Amino acid sequence: MKIYTKTGDDGDTALFGGGRVHKDDSRVEAYGQIDELNSVLGMARAEGLGTLDPLAQTLQDQLFTIGSMLATPLDSKASAHIPQVQDAWVTAMEQAMDSYDLELAPLTAFILPGGSKAASVLHLARTVCRRAERHVVPLHRAGLVDKHVEVYLNRLSDLLFSMARYANFKAGVKDVPWVAPKHG
Repeated sequence: MKIYTKTGDDGDTALFGGGRVHKDDSRVEAYGQIDELNSVLGMARAEGLGTLDPLAQTLQDQLFTIGSMLATPLDSKASAHIPQVQDAWVTAMEQAMDSYDLELAPLTAFILPGGSKAASVLHLARTVCRRAERHVVPLHRAGLVDKHVEVYLNRLSDLLFSMARYANFKAGVKDVPWVAPKHG
């Protein structure tokens, strides 16, 4: 099977389950953001996440599911065959954050993204996640995407922040607090 099909040479692409849309369609933009987020998580894993790696792989699997959901119209026959976001995924993210919080110093200030390489890439993943979420919200509002996708991405950005802090903690790197500029 060849990788290239030439079917998108005119600027459109097929949705799973039928139909074609322009490549700048909001649905395509949303699942493109999810693909980018998944790639950034792959970069974080390549930096070495230690005990965070199994969770990162699970998140990558879940993001692939979300990309599939976004590429499939809800009213298509294929929609019934696409896995869906599970409430347990969100619960597991919350439990992971709670367990990291037991080891991390309480937040007393805003922190700057950065620190170790792994934490820096996790912070990048968090910002890509927020961008993806901003693209999913209008799709949900229009009735094109299940609400669970929006909830998942909101929780995932929080988890990625916690994972970045935890990666710094495990690497012995302190979070850098934001210092507001002096007035006047």
